[in-house]
Amino acid sequence: MAANLALRDAREIGHAATLMFALHFTSVIHIQCGNYAAATADADELVALADEKIALSWKHVGMMNQGCLLVLKEKAFDAIQVINSGMAAWRSTASTIWIPWHLTYLGIAYAQLHRFDDAWPSIGEAVTAVETTKEAWSEAEVHRVAGEIALMSSELDATKAEAHFERALSVARAQQAKSWELRAAMSLARLWRDQGKMQQARELLAPVYGWFTEGFDTRDLKEAKALLEELA
Repeated sequence: MAANLALRDAREIGHAATLMFALHFTSVIHIQCGNYAAATADADELVALADEKIALSWKHVGMMNQGCLLVLKEKAFDAIQVINSGMAAWRSTASTIWIPWHLTYLGIAYAQLHRFDDAWPSIGEAVTAVETTKEAWSEAEVHRVAGEIALMSSELDATKAEAHFERALSVARAQQAKSWELRAAMSLARLWRDQGKMQQARELLAPVYGWFTEGFDTRDLKEAKALLEELA
């Protein structure tokens, strides 16, 4: 993986700032690929190194990455504390980068605790941040997560969820962001499966999955393959 090579080179250079940069990006990549143990190791090392070098900005973003991992491990209460702490410190530097992505995970954490009055403002703030800062790389994922939260709520608003999933697909396709498109397609396919639209779900997901030629050991592609087998 190119990320591992970048991290290896950063260690060989022996330059702390370069290593912190590499640790951050490799932890994000591992999070997206579902390699949570590797992501945790990189995020923890980033925070420790940033503490040692008194590099507060890197410490804060590392803490937010740690919070995202806590969300994925369904430790929502701890995740909320860590993300909010890191984000408050990060914002105190007037930084805006990474905010939409981390707000998305914060929204999931609140939803896991059924605190939807907090979850929706987090997602709304993420959408606003994308629009105002033009940091759109995670825009599709923001909308996909909004759809998932709509399905987690007690009202279970399938119509609202479908609209968010369609928006996520539209954004991902416009950006040619195939990984985000795959996630959005899986979310919508699952919704359609639950509604009995098996063929429609398969016709949506199969072409997106078929685009990939590598990375089949990643969590998303494994889940997509399993879903397609179920839909068959």
